[in-house]
Amino acid sequence: MKKIQVLDLEENFYYSETGYKIWFRIRPFFKNLLRIKVEGIENIPLEKGCILASNHRSNLDPFVLNTVSPRPIFFMAKQELFKVPVLGWFIKKAGAIPVKRNKRDIGALKQAVNLIKDGYCVGIFPEGSRAKPGEYRKPQSGVGLIVSKTESPVIPIKIEGTDIVYPVGSKFPKIGRSPILIKVGKPIVIDRQMEYSEIAEYIMESIKKL
Repeated sequence: MKKIQVLDLEENFYYSETGYKIWFRIRPFFKNLLRIKVEGIENIPLEKGCILASNHRSNLDPFVLNTVSPRPIFFMAKQELFKVPVLGWFIKKAGAIPVKRNKRDIGALKQAVNLIKDGYCVGIFPEGSRAKPGEYRKPQSGVGLIVSKTESPVIPIKIEGTDIVYPVGSKFPKIGRSPILIKVGKPIVIDRQMEYSEIAEYIMESIKKL
């Protein structure tokens, strides 16, 4: 089992390469169960570092993206989730990066940048937290910081339907209530010299247009 150490955090976290290999074998079941449809999956690079930027409507979003992605995606997740029994263990093994809420977590941002530079795929939600159904939140400038520090491609992604299947406040997903559609756009060209907030806004607008 291969383990990648995550640095610049209060504790060391790891992801399981073996776990992902097992997951890739069983995930077709979940794709069919959740009625996930995906367009443009070929736009996700199969190697080298990249950034997947998606809108955020449900806690189900990271799960469904890792259900269709051709490679593991390391997401940034709020630190509180790592303390939840079972879920905390799972997201740690999935390579999630813990982020402290309500302030700019420089350590987490640096870790995301390092993973991208090391050739891994990092998933980010520019909005920072879940938006209301049919709406979008103002993107966080930290996303612009991550993008500005790398030369890796940024791929916009739009997710629809997860807020119906697993809405905010629901204890369990409502399986079969609605199909989930994922649209993966082509890599976007970004001027890394722009302000962090401008980069974040540009990425968010690219997501909305999908």
